[in-house]
Amino acid sequence: MTLACKTRASRILTLASYFGLLLLFTLWYMLILPAQAEHPWVIWLVHVVPLAAFMPVVIKGYPRGHAWLCFVLLIYFTEAVLASLVPATRWLGLIDVALTCTLFTSAMMFARWQSRLTKSQQHAQQHAAQG
Repeated sequence: MTLACKTRASRILTLASYFGLLLLFTLWYMLILPAQAEHPWVIWLVHVVPLAAFMPVVIKGYPRGHAWLCFVLLIYFTEAVLASLVPATRWLGLIDVALTCTLFTSAMMFARWQSRLTKSQQHAQQHAAQG
């Protein structure tokens, strides 16, 4: 598999798991198990806003931003594991763990492979300009 194919595959997986995680949080905290508070949307915002802040980075495909997203995902992973241990939220927590792990891995690999691809393309352009 070429570097371009790996980059494309990791980007598709990143986009799918990123938007899947946003959808999961929306369904979970607004419809399936809303918080027993007067304003359940506040809990939803706490989960969605940090992820949504990375939307321009994810959509535009900036490798460095994907690396930063991975750091933020560590907090989400911790919460997902805890949710999977509670009987009332076990299946939601397991879906959360799967999406978070997929997003972490695909975003990390996209950042790595896209950086390498960009460097190799720049090197090829410089070599072609010299030759």
